[in-house]
Amino acid sequence: MPAVPSLREPSQRVSPRARLMWTAEALLQVLVMSIVPIVLIGPVDLFDVPWWAWVLFGLALAAYVAVVPSWRYLVHRWEVTETAVYTQTGWWARERRIAPMSRIQTVDLVEGALARLFRLATVTATTASAAGALEIAGLDRDVARRLADDLTLRADTVEGDAT
Repeated sequence: MPAVPSLREPSQRVSPRARLMWTAEALLQVLVMSIVPIVLIGPVDLFDVPWWAWVLFGLALAAYVAVVPSWRYLVHRWEVTETAVYTQTGWWARERRIAPMSRIQTVDLVEGALARLFRLATVTATTASAAGALEIAGLDRDVARRLADDLTLRADTVEGDAT
């Protein structure tokens, strides 16, 4: 009888390059978040904002860029065993999920534009769960390709064993 999966911390970290990608994403987000206040308060002059508010705004954005990518890297983990896929995500709220191999319906490999620059990819295992698919973001591209192939094979083997 196979061992029952337990909700524990998965053993594998994502690629260290994921921190760089998440930092680039954070910088892009900060750039977009900065445009609106600068346009509304700068040339349009809709609000009178004291200088210290700009400093606080800048410090908050800099803290976001400095903290979030490293924090995500420390939290995001994954693992695949003979019987299940484990993931851990989040940064304010931590979410740990297990998907038994027998529940995996599809496996997707996604390489976004920014991820391609860092040779990273995301593997998504879709199940019938109301919680949605399990996503493992920030994997080395080659690891992600092997993982997608492996999960597809394992899910197919489990499904074939059930029939």
